[in-house]
Amino acid sequence: MHVSSLGFRTDLALLTASGSTVEDRGTHLVVRTPANPTYYWGNFLLLAEAPVPGGEREVVAAFRTEFPEAGHVSIGIDRPDLTPEARAAFEAAGLVVDVASVLTATDLVAPREVDEVGAEVRALQSEEDWESRARLSYAIEDRDDEESHLRFARGRNVQEQLLATAGRGARFGVFVDGEVVSTAAAFTTEEGVARFQSVETHPEHRRKGLAAAAVHAAGRYALDRLGARTLVIVADDDGEAIGVYRRLGFADVERQLMLERRAGGPRTA
Repeated sequence: MHVSSLGFRTDLALLTASGSTVEDRGTHLVVRTPANPTYYWGNFLLLAEAPVPGGEREVVAAFRTEFPEAGHVSIGIDRPDLTPEARAAFEAAGLVVDVASVLTATDLVAPREVDEVGAEVRALQSEEDWESRARLSYAIEDRDDEESHLRFARGRNVQEQLLATAGRGARFGVFVDGEVVSTAAAFTTEEGVARFQSVETHPEHRRKGLAAAAVHAAGRYALDRLGARTLVIVADDDGEAIGVYRRLGFADVERQLMLERRAGGPRTA
């Protein structure tokens, strides 16, 4: 299956580079991350196109067949042109439909100074740095209980550390009193292309310019140290982050379609 979406293509490149597997079924891909089964977008189906009308529940059933132990459902569609009728059908099947923006930049605009006394921007290095990032993830995501979430976050850290060790990029953090309160990573996916991963900021430290500082630091590292010529980042249309990215010099290039039901969500199909 040929993947045309820049967003999904770069997602898959990083996943396979850090230990995930991709099975090509012709009409769809099955993406697995056995080491981290609760990583929603490490364990998902990617469809070449939306199913024929009435096939939405079959797609959900196909996900359950591939991932019988999963508490979540995650389905991507390579082509983002979902009709209103298909959207309603997926929602009736218990999924949240998210159409995000994929943005790119070839250079970055310097951000404003951070409004946080004592803030330090640097790459994550020690195990304590990465554990602090896991704690940040738990603080910002309404996902599940602390133990299972930290297990997921640590597994995701391991994947990113593999990428960093291979020289494909780095995760930068804004540290306040030794804790990571904002973070962003960029890793190369192919020659000249670097993809951002998981820009996160603690709720108590938002609107202080920290996310912009972290994104800028990771982006400059990719441009200056890794030889990237194009930076790729994905953002929700209705969040504050997309405005931050645009002010840094990113411009919209395409849409990315993702369907999800989080663990513990309603099971209507």
